[in-house]
Parts: sequence; C-alpha cells; structure tokens
Amino acid sequence: MTLEPGKALREVFGDTMAELADHDPRILLLDGDVGSSTGAATFEAAHPERFLQMGIAEQNMLGAAAGLATVGFIPVVSGFACFVVGRAFDSIRVLIAQPRLNVKIAGGYAGLLTGMTGKTHQIFNDVAIMRTLPNVCVLAPADEVEADQAIRAMIAADGPFYLQLTREASPVLFPAGYRFELGRAVTLRDGSDVTLVSTGVQTVRVYEAAEILGGRGVAATVLHVPTIKPIDEAAIAAAAAASGRVVVAEEQSVLGGLGGAVAEVLSARYPVPVKRLGIQDVYGESGPNEALLDKYRLSARAVAEDVEAWLRSSPPERQLTHLEGAGRR
Repeated sequence: MTLEPGKALREVFGDTMAELADHDPRILLLDGDVGSSTGAATFEAAHPERFLQMGIAEQNMLGAAAGLATVGFIPVVSGFACFVVGRAFDSIRVLIAQPRLNVKIAGGYAGLLTGMTGKTHQIFNDVAIMRTLPNVCVLAPADEVEADQAIRAMIAADGPFYLQLTREASPVLFPAGYRFELGRAVTLRDGSDVTLVSTGVQTVRVYEAAEILGGRGVAATVLHVPTIKPIDEAAIAAAAAASGRVVVAEEQSVLGGLGGAVAEVLSARYPVPVKRLGIQDVYGESGPNEALLDKYRLSARAVAEDVEAWLRSSPPERQLTHLEGAGRR
C-alpha cells in the first residue's frame, strides 16, 4: 500500500496549538528563538500576546515555564530537541519533573533529518534521557493525524510532557477515524514470522519495510508505540508472543531509547530474542535525507534488509512452556 504525502509534524504543532489557544486562555507558548523552524511562528501570528520570545536561553526558558505553571498557566516550551533537552536538562529535572509541574516541552528537529544542520543540532538520546525522569510522559507521534491528537491529549492532561517532533513532511499512516490514546500502542499489521516495533515517524518506514518483507514471504507484526512512557507493556508482550522474535527500529540511539524500553519489558514479561536497529552509538552528520537514512540503515529498504538478514542468522527458539500466554497477562 502506497502512503499519501502528509504535513510536517512541526506544521501540525503550530496549527494545533493556535487552535487550542483559541479556546483556552491559560495556554502560553515559550520559544527559544527558533519559531520559524519549529512551527511556533504560527502560534505567534495567531496569539502574539501569549507568545513569549525567550531567546537563546533554554535553561531560563524552562525555569520561566515552571514559574508560569505554578500560577495556573499551561506553558508549552518549543525549541530544538537538542537544546531543550540537552542544554536545559537540569532545569527540567529540578524545576519541572521533581515538583510535577504542568509544563509541556516540544522538542522539534528531533532525530536524524534536521535540515542538514549536522551533529551539533542532532540529538539521538532525548527519548532515553526524558523517559528516565519520574513524572514525565514521553510522546512520539508518527504522522499528522496522530500528532494533532497527541498534542490535544498532552494539553488536556495534567503534568509534565515531552513531545518529540520532526522537521520533514511525513506520509500519512493513519486514517481520519484513528483515535490516539495516551499509553496505548497500536498494531498496524499482523504476522507470525517477526515482530517489528517502532515509534515516531520511523514507524512509517518500518510499516513500509513490513510491506517489502511481505513481498518476500516474511509476515511481520508491526507495533507502533507513540507513548514511550508510560509504555504499553501488555501490547509489547502480546506482539512479541505473535512471532517469538522482535526487532525494534528507531531514529534514536540503540542505547536507552525505545529499544531499551522494549528489552526491559520483555525481559520481565516475555523473554525472546530482540534486535535493535537505530543509531549505533555514533554522532550524526550533515547530508541529504535519503543518504542519511541509507547510511544509518533506517530507510524502509535498509530495515527490510537487516530484518531479513537477522532472521536468516537467528532461527526462532522454542518458547518455554511456562511462558505460554505471557503476552496476554
């Protein structure tokens, strides 16, 4: 199935935030001088009186957001993921996560495809960092349909959130009738040969990889995990039980991100072989999108090739009797 072109998640962010602010005067948007890049400029044009330009001072921006939350506002911090997480981590940890303040953090330009900005503006461990913080919910939507709903759910819920957003336009994966639910993973395909788990826009490429594998006689279950924390343990265990072999593919480091979370869940609930595809403990670089996806083995074609190679090298292991049904617990 060919997926239709869609909007960039940063565009969805600006549009949805502006609409939500039409109906909720508590919503403020704090920008780290990158509004034209992150979609925040759309909010600024619609609600200039509630757009706070904080400059290139991310630590201060997070601190100001924390203060605003204590007096009843819903502050949404918008910036590049590498800066709002990497540069301002201590402000998030001490001022927002520990007191569980109602601050929403939108990390734009997440992942590998950041408009040829290179290694200084790329971060591959923002998910790993943010999911270790108590009280913080971590979201990574896959397309424009899910991003719109995830943003609405984030604003409606109380407490700190980290929302991962990407720069480039993303194909539309979900139909108009799709309903996002916080904490719920979504099965996109069923198959008994291997289980593919992904998150964010990488799920689109993983879905396409499953289509390629299907043409080669490999039936793959595809599980999309838009809420990385709290993670849907039952869905992950059930998806693993469908095939007995799991591949996690993410536009993140293989250390500590979704792959680490899935391994943690399965080691406790349904131990099976797990292969992690992603950024292999290296920094990124500048380059055209397709060239980067191929080099780091994250394109649909590369994922399909690597899954197929792993399946050939690791025949399925017979599950122990006491594990039968573990995926349904």
